[in-house]
Amino acid sequence: MNYIGEHLLPGKLGHFFLLLSFVSSIGATLSFFLSVQKSRSLANNAGAAQWKKLGRLFFALEVFSVFAVFSILFYIISNHYFEYKYAWQHSSRSLEKEYLLSCFWEGQEGSFLLWSIWHCVLGSLIIWKEKEWEGPVMTVIAFAQILLATMLLGFPGLHMGSNPFLLLRNSGVLDNAPVFSDMNGAIRQDYLSMIKDGNDLNPLLQNYWMVIHPPVLFMGFASTIIPFAFAVGGLWTKKYSAWTKPALPWTLFSAAVLGTGIMMGAAWAYESLNFGGYWAWDPVENASLVPWLILVAGLHTLVIYRHTGNALRTTFLFLLLSFLFVLYSTYLTRSGDLQDTSVHAFTGEGITKWHLRIFLLLFALPGLGLFFRRYKSIPFIAKEEEASSREFWMFIGSLVLFLAALLIITMTSIPVFNKILGLFNGKEKTFSTIALGEDATYSYNRIQIFVALILGLITGIGMYLKYKSTGTPFLKKLIVPATAGLVAGVLVVYFGKVNYEEKTVGFMVAIWTAVVAAVFSLVANAGYIFTGLKTNLKRAGGAISHVGFATLLVGILISSSKKEVLSYNTSGIFMDFGKGSKEKAGENLTLLKGAKTDMGKFWVTYAKDSVHPEKPLWYYNLRFERKDGKENFTLTPNAFVNYKNQSGLMANPSAKHYWDYDIFTYITSLPDPAKNADTSSFRTVKANVGDTVFYSKGFAVVKNVQSFRNIPNVPLGPNDSASVATLDIFAKTGSRYEGKPILINKDGQSFLQTDTLTAESLVFQLQKVDGKKIELGVKESESIMQYVTLKAYKFPFINLVWLGTIITVLGFIVSLFYRRQQGRVSKARLKIVKTAGKSVEV
Repeated sequence: MNYIGEHLLPGKLGHFFLLLSFVSSIGATLSFFLSVQKSRSLANNAGAAQWKKLGRLFFALEVFSVFAVFSILFYIISNHYFEYKYAWQHSSRSLEKEYLLSCFWEGQEGSFLLWSIWHCVLGSLIIWKEKEWEGPVMTVIAFAQILLATMLLGFPGLHMGSNPFLLLRNSGVLDNAPVFSDMNGAIRQDYLSMIKDGNDLNPLLQNYWMVIHPPVLFMGFASTIIPFAFAVGGLWTKKYSAWTKPALPWTLFSAAVLGTGIMMGAAWAYESLNFGGYWAWDPVENASLVPWLILVAGLHTLVIYRHTGNALRTTFLFLLLSFLFVLYSTYLTRSGDLQDTSVHAFTGEGITKWHLRIFLLLFALPGLGLFFRRYKSIPFIAKEEEASSREFWMFIGSLVLFLAALLIITMTSIPVFNKILGLFNGKEKTFSTIALGEDATYSYNRIQIFVALILGLITGIGMYLKYKSTGTPFLKKLIVPATAGLVAGVLVVYFGKVNYEEKTVGFMVAIWTAVVAAVFSLVANAGYIFTGLKTNLKRAGGAISHVGFATLLVGILISSSKKEVLSYNTSGIFMDFGKGSKEKAGENLTLLKGAKTDMGKFWVTYAKDSVHPEKPLWYYNLRFERKDGKENFTLTPNAFVNYKNQSGLMANPSAKHYWDYDIFTYITSLPDPAKNADTSSFRTVKANVGDTVFYSKGFAVVKNVQSFRNIPNVPLGPNDSASVATLDIFAKTGSRYEGKPILINKDGQSFLQTDTLTAESLVFQLQKVDGKKIELGVKESESIMQYVTLKAYKFPFINLVWLGTIITVLGFIVSLFYRRQQGRVSKARLKIVKTAGKSVEV
């Protein structure tokens, strides 16, 4: 059957290149694998070179295919070809052009393709730069490409994978909508004419951070395969130490990129999510943090080995686990197991759990199997490190990072554990459900605060120690920065009034101690750059990263512990957020449109609102005025109700940035404009002075009725009159109000000036007056109240978080270039030695 309006050629081309990618990745894997196997035999070196050339050709074809798939899919999305499910599901005609790329990686298929793209880029760099280790590293990368290709090809009979070029009419989406079917139950030929628009991009992803954050994060994920591949290569070829030198710059690169991607996600959360901060220990956040922590631990043990020959076994393990935890995190976030506990986990659509488990096992079993098989052969130094040596404390720090990562991933995996335990939870209920408690964030914080404390102390002292052994003179070098750091830390805690009184005293003391340790680390490492390294910044990468990490810790501790609620309710209008809500009515300020409302040092006015021209998305203009008259500014948070098939209120925050703090706001409650049409009418009640008139939320007492011959701004003739009824209004909440509806009789006509009590959604109308008897119109309508309820925080020194991230990444980059430079110098020396006819390992 021919379907009217379909563009089938892009989909056919896309599917062809997916198949070509799959086949070429298999060819590249086998070719590079055989090149390694042949190179291990002295008699087959020529054959190894041929297989390597063939592997390069296959991988070049793989690169071309993957980029072709990307281009075709983006073409389909940008041209709104809604006959393809992926374009219909993730985009719309009303979507701004700058967010079209976000559509690409909103879905699972696009994110796996993005991962594959970065493997292509990084693999090409390996082929260009790492001639000696090209074979083993590329075998691993090409093998990963096979598995990623299976995620995209889609095998409907096996319920395996999800093809981004699947047609909407073949996806089952239209089967439950009779309007798309003809008399025989088949999809109508003109079904596209009834699809006016796509499902649109999730509004929370319509943010500039979501254009740049996912590519950087996925480059970080993809890059962890390179240290993993070097480690596998070292075990595979039994060159247990040679791989560490070229692997070090790549490990630095991976740590820098993945760390940047994680903190970009934190910045997106700060600007787009309404949980009131940049980190909430969400499972998806944790799933990206854990591989980074283990990678950084492996980076430090790798540096230890390069300087002392110690910790090689630990380095193998950490670098293997860093990538394996990327795969495990992928399983957690895409299997659907976390969809009830994470704000941005995938639901598992199109990707089966067993497919993800196989992906993980196909790397974990060979990698860890090789490690344990070769464990006894891996060189190690039997002598224990001196407690006064730098490597000893670096190893302790690495171990702390590793244990922190294991604890985080264990707590994050609780939903998975519960599902496994559920298999045994028959009638006998052998096992109980594991839970973190009501305050999951505190469950993480009360443990990780001690990790921050230990790392602050170790990073502050470690740079002043020497490898292998340190004499007592180092104490003289450390005493000044140690004293200055500790004094500065105590001053920050005391004068900065750092506190966290919501929890226990012990937790608050732990925060104080951690702040002192972090400030000490910051001062000590900054001092080391100027004293120990004589401001030689080329060699200062480690110290710079430690300065950045200490700055980040200070920013996290202060901004979190000193976060202040500014929006304490002064309006008297308290919202019921419902059972289970994290919001407290007393910490949310309801703003009536046009009414200046007291909020601490500010007057806040809900000035106006506007609506997106094509979407149910509302923007709120909130004007802030300092009471001392020194400053005025406007914030524009937005919010939407039941948009994109999601229940409840969704909101994007807005913040005012200062050098030392942010004012962070978001909407917590608002009337649904779609349901705000006023369809209610007045009911008439006859009453005398002193009578009581009831309404659903309370009652009103007619206190008085007065008539006037003249009123301001309304000229009245001799036969005209004006009457005012004064009402005492008593709400069930205990609040008391006064109402004064007015009736004006002028020139034989009646003019009714209603009195609206927005807090009670109540309108009074004085319809008739006869002495002390009146006819009162009463109307109750939710639509009369134009309001927003606001949550506002003050985040002190939040910029230290972003500054610390930048400095940490800068330190990684400085170290990367320094290590690369050292590698080039070593190669030049080796060339000179070989030219002299000597056989010396340099």
